[in-house]
Amino acid sequence: MDGGGHRYRLVMHPLGSTGVEMRFAKWDGSPHWRYVVEPLGRDRHGSWFGGRAGIPMRRGPDEPIFLTHDFVMLVPADAWWIAFWNGPGETDIAVYVDVTTPPVETADATDAVDLDLDVVRTRDGTVELLDEDEFAEHRARYGYPDDVVARAVATADDLVARISNRTEPFDETGTAWLTRYRRASP
Repeated sequence: MDGGGHRYRLVMHPLGSTGVEMRFAKWDGSPHWRYVVEPLGRDRHGSWFGGRAGIPMRRGPDEPIFLTHDFVMLVPADAWWIAFWNGPGETDIAVYVDVTTPPVETADATDAVDLDLDVVRTRDGTVELLDEDEFAEHRARYGYPDDVVARAVATADDLVARISNRTEPFDETGTAWLTRYRRASP
């Protein structure tokens, strides 16, 4: 499948989904999140993917959870984050951004190391930085290098400003991708 210039090889995920696998790990290499999404295309912001309500998501060795809402995600070409726009469902979070190492895309997967910090915008417009305590704990436990700490903190600060000011792609760009995805037949 051509995602607008990037060739993806669709894979069968152990949980039964077909698409491109997203693999998040912790700094020590232990698995964090794994799930399969549909490639939607590319634009100047990066690669876009979609996941339908009911998608199985596995966190580490735990049993999968199943989302109650559709979502789209953006894997930027050269940034320290991955962003999600959530459709209606049980979550009050409209936009969720994971601070990560720069994502690495291959033909059948995207890999990134989760750096704990998350920035969210709720449906009422409130923007929050989450998990600073987890970041501090993991910084000590895993020995994050000083340059990674500085980059993660700067990225989180930048994301708070961009999401608060609704700067692209946190304006209507992600919402437009989500709307198109939700209108397409599953």
